[in-house]
Amino acid sequence: MTRVGAYAPVLPLPAVVALLALPVGPGGEGGAGPADAVSALVVLYCAIRLLRDRKRPLSATAALVLGLPVLGVTVAAAGALSPGDGLVGFGRYLQVFVLVPLAVLLLLRDRDDFRLLAWSFVGLAVWQGAVGVHQYATATGASYQGRPVRAVGTFGAQDVMGMATVVSLGLVCAVGLALGSAPVRHRLTALACALLLLPPLAVSFSRGAWIATGVTCLVQLLLSGLRRALSAAAVVVAASVVLVGGFGVGTAMLQERVSSITQVTDAPDQSVTDRYTMWAAAKGMWGEHPLTGVGLKGFPEHRDGHSSLALSAGSDTEGAGAAYRKQPLLSPHNMYLLVLAEQGLIGLLAMTGSWLALLLCAVRALWRTRRTAGPGLDCGLVALGLLVWQLTDFAYADIGGPSTVLTAMCFGLAAWWGLSDRTGLASTGPAVAAPDARHSAQEAPAR
Repeated sequence: MTRVGAYAPVLPLPAVVALLALPVGPGGEGGAGPADAVSALVVLYCAIRLLRDRKRPLSATAALVLGLPVLGVTVAAAGALSPGDGLVGFGRYLQVFVLVPLAVLLLLRDRDDFRLLAWSFVGLAVWQGAVGVHQYATATGASYQGRPVRAVGTFGAQDVMGMATVVSLGLVCAVGLALGSAPVRHRLTALACALLLLPPLAVSFSRGAWIATGVTCLVQLLLSGLRRALSAAAVVVAASVVLVGGFGVGTAMLQERVSSITQVTDAPDQSVTDRYTMWAAAKGMWGEHPLTGVGLKGFPEHRDGHSSLALSAGSDTEGAGAAYRKQPLLSPHNMYLLVLAEQGLIGLLAMTGSWLALLLCAVRALWRTRRTAGPGLDCGLVALGLLVWQLTDFAYADIGGPSTVLTAMCFGLAAWWGLSDRTGLASTGPAVAAPDARHSAQEAPAR
């Protein structure tokens, strides 16, 4: 009971993650869900704690890095087609890239809190992955090439990227925890979870998630040191051989999906053609409104005026408990181009400037930890891995759906790692960062 009480101030954050384990109703639109509502309560809870303690926990650097996206979003909200669209879009961007990351940064007190949240990512991924593998094995998933075998977890056919995102982020967390300097049993558990998450990631049939996860794990391996990288690579190769050769995970559909990654220019399928067409439409919108874009939520309204006839009417979705429906294509499936189209050059520079600054801060913090052989290497690998995954995946996807709240928490974890040593979190008093009975005097700092 004492241990649970020690974690009480940070428990609202894992609670947000846990809510993503709840099933989305058949035919759901894939919008905001219970986790988004609770994330708003977490932001309110954080604000109340700050007002009660009357502290100034953010440095100028942290405030600038996390507050920079507000500039472009505010300008684009003013240029939206309607006040309602502007307000809804403004709230969503603020939630994902400013408010929830700030709440995560301020509520996490130390490395144990960080690891608790990282393990909650892993736990959610294992659950969703288990549901997804069952869907694939029993042919009860979403439709893929006319067969109900695509693993979507509890997110349903309307959000086929939900489970892939959750499993990918959980795998990244597991790899980071396995490569750290925690006790051996913890690292072995993390490694086992990482291996367990490979099959559900495979049967999600998500090429973007595969690419982002592969890039991220490679970065984590290289940053962890050559010896660890070689050992982990050997384990992954061995596991892949067992999965493909021993259990037959490499089905014809999966092999075809993998080979299609290299055929996006020679013989693209309709989904790739649609994506290229929407990318071109986003660039056309930016060309007409280079500085401020077409306004928040403006992409769907301007899409047809900038698209060629190659664009289909929408993507076919069915299965996993949902009836057939044609899902409209309302975004370019590229976060950078979506920001460019709707927020213009001002918004893109503000948004990517914030992300790149956060990336540089996280890399510098990890470099300092490795150079001084300090504790918290696993936290650094997790934080940097989550940020790299998001920035890579943004080339193939954008925000939307219930799993988007995890994007916000990823930026918060990266912010804690990269910025907390400059926010005074280690010395702002017992309500925010005082060391407790879980730590010795040497472990009192944020990292």
